[in-house]
Amino acid sequence: MPARRPARTALTAAAVALLAVTAAGCGDSGGLRGAGATPTAVSPAKLWPDLRPASSPAWPYDEGSTKTVKGITVPGDDIRRVDPVAVVRAEIAADPADYGAKGAYHGTAERMKECTAGGAGARCPLLKSYYRDLTGDGRDELTLGFRLYPTNQTAVRVYTVENHQLQQVLDDDDAITGVELAGRTVIVRSPAGISGYEYRTTWVWDPERKAMVFSRDEFQRTGKRHHTRRPMPSASAGAR
Repeated sequence: MPARRPARTALTAAAVALLAVTAAGCGDSGGLRGAGATPTAVSPAKLWPDLRPASSPAWPYDEGSTKTVKGITVPGDDIRRVDPVAVVRAEIAADPADYGAKGAYHGTAERMKECTAGGAGARCPLLKSYYRDLTGDGRDELTLGFRLYPTNQTAVRVYTVENHQLQQVLDDDDAITGVELAGRTVIVRSPAGISGYEYRTTWVWDPERKAMVFSRDEFQRTGKRHHTRRPMPSASAGAR
């Protein structure tokens, strides 16, 4: 962050000064010294060069999908004047297969009836909305999330204004432990099947597709792994 640059500069200067004093105290003339033998660089070995390339993607990511949100107007092209509750209700109305009485997310549709303007309400599934320029055009986009009941999934959506209409430029449903906005990227963190690890999926704006597209999927360690296997009894314990 820019606000931290002066502190970092001062810290770097102090470290350089300390190194200089230490070198002078040791009688170092400041000349170049060898760092020892350098390992020989080895080029990557290409395996199975005659393997036939795959003709279809291995994972069905919905990359670069966009759609106009019907029934929602954007007063003055200002996305901050759009009611997030109305946006979610418009999605529910447009997708009865998922949000209908027999749909996977029917609980969300029921709870949305209890949302007041802005997303207030004890049982309202809508989370706090965030505004940030994710496209680089100088205007804010709307990032919102809402719980997909009765599952443990959360919907993450990003909207922008295009031709005076509200456009959905990111549509991601997942079991989520956290979401981050880093610059102009959206990072979605999800639990992994292995304790102490998580998945981190990064979405970035593609000006040609005019959508947030999948950029990176990482498998990251988050902490110590919890062992579930019980320890074997010691020999002395077994002899009792």
